[in-house]
Amino acid sequence: MSKFGELIETNVPVLLDFYAEWDEACKEMHPVLRDVAAALGDKARVIKIDIEKNQELSDALRVKGLPTLMIYKNGEMKWRQSGEQDANTLIGLVKEFV
Repeated sequence: MSKFGELIETNVPVLLDFYAEWDEACKEMHPVLRDVAAALGDKARVIKIDIEKNQELSDALRVKGLPTLMIYKNGEMKWRQSGEQDANTLIGLVKEFV
């Protein structure tokens, strides 16, 4: 989990997407997250985390619904929500913490 600490201990916002390959809603979020990453450029990071490969982290963060999206900045969770979101909403949320 120390690797996770390195991911979120940055002064740029980090949008985390907890997903599973088998989940349809997660699959639908892939292009949305690509758009978000492209729109934000180097102002933020978008990181996808497969819950099946990161079970311990998913359990520690109590990820239940998929997809679960979180925004961290300076190691602190700023926002969290489960379920699909549109690109404009996510871009707006992340920009609040830039």
